Amino acid sequence: MLPEELETQLLALTPIEKSEAIRLLTQSLNNGWPGITKTPGVCGGDACIAKTRIPVWLLVGFRNEGSSDAELLQFYPHLSAADLVNVWTYADAHLEELEEAICKNEEA
Repeated sequence: MLPEELETQLLALTPIEKSEAIRLLTQSLNNGWPGITKTPGVCGGDACIAKTRIPVWLLVGFRNEGSSDAELLQFYPHLSAADLVNVWTYADAHLEELEEAICKNEEA
């Protein structure tokens, strides 16, 4: 498929389909989880935004409590919208892991 054909097809997608296409493309980059790292001994080995100590579960918890992406970017000005795309993509694929981490943190 030529780039022009792909562009035409992408532009014809609904917003929901575009969102799914972005999620799939983001997931396919860098072994599936660009911008997300797990490092033993850092934040208990939980998934974090790369080059930070911000665990994915923390942002998922804020989102579950009603925080918007704009608010999260205001709370964490060194993060980018791309960081949040990576977080939500990871979260969609690892819901059980993140729910467990959120519960574990609430108990502490």
